[in-house]
Amino acid sequence: MAAVTMRLPAARAPLDSSALRGGEKHLVAPGDTITTDTGYMRGHGTYVEDDKLIASVAGVVERVNKLVCVRALKARYNGEIGDIVVGRITEVQQKRWKVETNSRLDSVLLLSSINLPGGELRRKSAEDELAMRDYLQEGDLISAEVQSIFSDGAVSLHTRSLKYGKLAQGVLVQVSPSLVKRQKTHFHDLPCGASVILGNNGFIWIYPTPEQKDDEAGGYTANLEPVPLSDREVISRLRNCIMALVAHKIMLFDTSILYCYEASLPHQIKDILKPEVTEEIVLEARQRLLDSEG
Repeated sequence: MAAVTMRLPAARAPLDSSALRGGEKHLVAPGDTITTDTGYMRGHGTYVEDDKLIASVAGVVERVNKLVCVRALKARYNGEIGDIVVGRITEVQQKRWKVETNSRLDSVLLLSSINLPGGELRRKSAEDELAMRDYLQEGDLISAEVQSIFSDGAVSLHTRSLKYGKLAQGVLVQVSPSLVKRQKTHFHDLPCGASVILGNNGFIWIYPTPEQKDDEAGGYTANLEPVPLSDREVISRLRNCIMALVAHKIMLFDTSILYCYEASLPHQIKDILKPEVTEEIVLEARQRLLDSEG
């Protein structure tokens, strides 16, 4: 007969994550009055009624000089030029691919915005257009960079660097884009033996660290060799650690993920998402982050 694990409910003190979000923030709900000062300009997430500036979404009030806006705590991804994203090909069209990137509209990857296999740079021909499915087809996961934003808000992507392209074997984790910290680089080879791509769009890709970079492939050949059990265990642990950090609304970046991973090592992978274990390892990781910042 299989053993059953039972847990009694216990009161847990809520985590104060304000220290990891840059100090105290002014949180508002829809309908809350932000200010009655008529000297402020209305930004995103606000509207004016009876000379009051009122929030239209739940989120954090941000002020830039006289401009006031509300950044929603939970929202679809709004692309910015230079963002690193992870996406899934949803459709192959004429001279372009449609890509799901967790935004309001599908993103676009133009045939002219990719490197051909081997990193070759030249004008794309009709033969290249016929061979588009040989490069990327529906269901493929890719990493890319935001090149531009269309007038309707849709994002245009490019993969003109060998570090971008098709993703092979790994695990995709979907989180809120607001929890991914903006950094100079979003590609991290962690010392635990796995690598992560922290997409600004909230899609995180965890995969075995490659032994050598295959520049000849140009980012369009997927390595389908079996992944060793030890690598799969590291990836699974990292995935559960990310979900633990997300549960406590702690920003995701290489250091916070690594500290949480190290704090989880005394526990089995399947136990990390138990509430009492999650709280223990997140508190330890949070304390290490505060110590390192101090």
